[in-house]
Amino acid sequence: MNRAVRGQDDREWVIRAQMEWRRPVTAEDFEHDVAGSPASGFAMLTVTIVLAVILVTWLPKGVVVPPWVIYGILLIILFFPLRWVLNRPWKVVAETDGDVMGEQSPERWVGVVSGMFRVRREVNEVAKSIHKHSMPDFDGPLHPME
Repeated sequence: MNRAVRGQDDREWVIRAQMEWRRPVTAEDFEHDVAGSPASGFAMLTVTIVLAVILVTWLPKGVVVPPWVIYGILLIILFFPLRWVLNRPWKVVAETDGDVMGEQSPERWVGVVSGMFRVRREVNEVAKSIHKHSMPDFDGPLHPME
């Protein structure tokens, strides 16, 4: 997701958002920076599939399963993968090369926003702040990089 915005001081800013596969390690996460293995997730997926197969194979012949039961089971199976996808962290970068006259120096602001819908809202807020104040808001998720 890329977006170009012009500030009041005529600097051209580029706002980029890119999904990250892992949460970036910060100072607060120092003791928890070792990721666990995905073995437990695969084990739970295997157990769920085996139980679903057993449920289908042992179903008596005269039983009619309503469609809402099937939809409910699919919703339960898809809940955690959808939650995982929708809450991935996104790296948001707003940067400018400065102005044409050389009076303003280049700037780069970087931050992390979690959630697919939240990142779209934050990019819009950063764009409004740049358009209005010629720089991202200090109270937002972006912080200047040196």
